[in-house]
Amino acid sequence: MNDTAAAAFDAVRFRLNGVERTLDVADIADVHLIDLVRDRFGLMAAKESCGIGRCGSCLMLVNGRAVNGCLMMAWQLDGGDVVTPEGLAALPEGRAVQAALTAEVSFQCGYCAAGFTLALTALFMRDPNADAASIRAALSGNLCRCTGYASILRGAALAQTELARRRAVAAHQSYEFASEETKHADRAG
Repeated sequence: MNDTAAAAFDAVRFRLNGVERTLDVADIADVHLIDLVRDRFGLMAAKESCGIGRCGSCLMLVNGRAVNGCLMMAWQLDGGDVVTPEGLAALPEGRAVQAALTAEVSFQCGYCAAGFTLALTALFMRDPNADAASIRAALSGNLCRCTGYASILRGAALAQTELARRRAVAAHQSYEFASEETKHADRAG
């Protein structure tokens, strides 16, 4: 094995909230993703609660998918793109979900808020037109001890409506731009 190949096995390279990171594999061989982001990078919004992937409080996005940080090992991140709750504002879906859940006063204590927000963000990134059953299924891995979930579901519906509105505005603007380009091309030709 050459030195370059050996070096590839010694390091894990990934993006964390848009920032390139490189870690020595030996330093993270037995570290879970939740511990990595909290202990090494000081990102505290994702929480470890159950430790067995059943509560959703440690959810993060890895390559656009919601994953339980308590179950994923840090060495599995190689080449990946990780978004923690702190990085959601960089995603249009994340901003819409955060605003909608806030508008609906969806949480009381807030301990579970990051997990629910990430679960909905991942769903709307994958399926912006998800039906009510899909929304409930996406949230089924998240537990909340304070609410009756109705406000969270209202927040999900509000976020989905806002995202649809944004898509419609973008499509209209794209149509207007294309129409203007056609007019200019006709005048020039």
